[in-house]
Amino acid sequence: MRVDLTKKIQSSFLSCEKDFEKIIKTLFVDNRQYSDILKRLLVINKADCIDNLDSEVYKEAVEKASVKWLMENDYLKLTPKDKKFEHDVMKSQIYISFNDFITSGNPQFRDNIIEITIFCPFDHWELGDYRLRPFKIMGYIDGLLQDIRLTGMGELELIGCKRIVLDENYGGYTMIYNTVHSVEDKIPDEDR
Repeated sequence: MRVDLTKKIQSSFLSCEKDFEKIIKTLFVDNRQYSDILKRLLVINKADCIDNLDSEVYKEAVEKASVKWLMENDYLKLTPKDKKFEHDVMKSQIYISFNDFITSGNPQFRDNIIEITIFCPFDHWELGDYRLRPFKIMGYIDGLLQDIRLTGMGELELIGCKRIVLDENYGGYTMIYNTVHSVEDKIPDEDR
């Protein structure tokens, strides 16, 4: 029997797993119409990935792309470990990380930064009609996270985005969200 000793202590670091789960479910489970488009942008490296809705091959690729499958196949990552891909098997990826934890006015929670990095092979950026794969992915992520409320969080605000070039074949953007916890989230002394 596994005993969870964390129930007796309180730390905002222990809620990160719930927040990762909430973000992933929001992006890939709870909003099927948009999550299927996001999956197409990740797993189908063709310019018509979001336009060709009749392709059985594309439909099958989206159907097999469960959260578990996306993580096992390195389309969705929570750890910074980077596998090097040969150019012919490079894939688009989303990497989610929590950084820069700082003390807030509420001792139960810390403010922090959530970074969502999108990497795409440059050969697969263009989708036609001036659309670029990383911007489409960022647009769906940002739109889906607009109203999300994470553990103890008062606000989730996009504060910036920066371009990343890994090499001549691979690059993308990091979306930077500021999370600000409010004093309203404080656990009252009588409830402890």
